[in-house]
Amino acid sequence: MGVYQDQVLPHLLNAACGTKQLHELRERVCADLSGEVIEIGFGSGLNVPHYPGTVTQVDAVDPADTSWRMASNRLSQTQVPVRRAAMDGQELPFADGTYDAALSTWTLCTIPDARAALLELHRVLKPGGKLHFLEHGLAPDEKVQRFQRRIEPLHKRVFGGCHVTREIVGLLTAAGFAVTELDVFYGKGAPKYGTASSLGVAAAA
Repeated sequence: MGVYQDQVLPHLLNAACGTKQLHELRERVCADLSGEVIEIGFGSGLNVPHYPGTVTQVDAVDPADTSWRMASNRLSQTQVPVRRAAMDGQELPFADGTYDAALSTWTLCTIPDARAALLELHRVLKPGGKLHFLEHGLAPDEKVQRFQRRIEPLHKRVFGGCHVTREIVGLLTAAGFAVTELDVFYGKGAPKYGTASSLGVAAAA
């Protein structure tokens, strides 16, 4: 990883994704998680304060050492055991059917091969295991979509490869998930092109 992605970008993402107005969304997506959980795109641990007490273990997946160090304060304040278990969500070093649930928040936009990551999550989840997701991607409105396609090359350069045109539900279903809960909306306080959001739950068939 380059200096910008490993040293600068984690701080930018911690600030941008750690605002108070996003706490409610994190609380929603983490609700009902239980058992052993794998979280891809763990980052600086912004979801940690929202893990419910029903979670017994979290295996964190993230490539950035800086982000993991930034998570230390949040980790010291939670009763949920969390370990950094892997660095690449596209190749998970775990056996099939290991986890009860998975968590992904604002992660599928940046992973180079989102489909590969979702196939891996599907593999390591137990049958019927649930993926809780909160992602931004292709907007529901054509006008916003047109702007997303124009701005995406610049957006990717500034935000570490972050795509704004990925179709989240389509990616999930193509990887074998069945979306059982879904809320599509625009985030508050930021341009629509970057806040077209999908929050929900998808079950591994």
